[in-house]
Amino acid sequence: MENEKIKILGDFLKSRRERMKPDRIEIASRFGRRRTPGLRREEVAQLAGVSITWYTWLEQGRVASVSREVIESVGRALQLSSEEHLHLLRLANYEGERDNNPNAEEINPAFQTLIDQLNYPAIIANHRTEVLAFNRMATEIITDFHALPAAERVMTRLVFRDPNLRKHLMNWKEFSDYTLGVFRLNYDHKTGDRWFKEFVQQMCLESEEFQTLWRLHNVQQKKAVLYTFDHPSAGRLFFELNSFSNLNGNPDLHCCIFTPIAGTDTEQRLEYFRK
Repeated sequence: MENEKIKILGDFLKSRRERMKPDRIEIASRFGRRRTPGLRREEVAQLAGVSITWYTWLEQGRVASVSREVIESVGRALQLSSEEHLHLLRLANYEGERDNNPNAEEINPAFQTLIDQLNYPAIIANHRTEVLAFNRMATEIITDFHALPAAERVMTRLVFRDPNLRKHLMNWKEFSDYTLGVFRLNYDHKTGDRWFKEFVQQMCLESEEFQTLWRLHNVQQKKAVLYTFDHPSAGRLFFELNSFSNLNGNPDLHCCIFTPIAGTDTEQRLEYFRK
């Protein structure tokens, strides 16, 4: 494993260990009075069946390689979710990474034509969450992309820094947790991309909420997520955001479509924008 990824792996394991509640773990601890949150390294090592020294080195980024069997054992000891488990395997260079794919900074003009024909808000973004294309509906329920320099059209930035979006996105907390979880997953798997490091450094300076969430190391896979937006003129709109990747064979390009939730009057309210 390359040095940067070893460090990220160690930081991730430490964050999961500190999150665990000792009173829910059946373990005969013989390590004295507890002075740190979560489990001790010694306890994780005991649960995983590895030496205390080796596990300590793993968290400190001093282990050059690790077998899949052992990393699986550590994951079970830390009671990782399915998303966290997959993330751990990829950090340990299992589950086949795709780092050789080029960064998607430009898109086929045909994609713009495609989303322009949709009746619902839609954007095309890359693995950095940079918005590369958007339709008119998206400018109504996210932000006025036309008014932003290209460098600021980043969904992760908008969620935390756009005051209008923050004001009108009713489920902001749920959506911001999801957005940062997906971004963290991409960040950890793109250790050679300097853009990520510079972006995160800047965001930590600009947003205390971003910084707090970033330190948790929470990760999320892409999935359908709710997006409830209070539009000043059209009223409350309920969407399900679905993402479709692998555009033109590039896994780093995603088409994100905001589909009205069935059983709400969102479909009818969208007529306001079609007049």
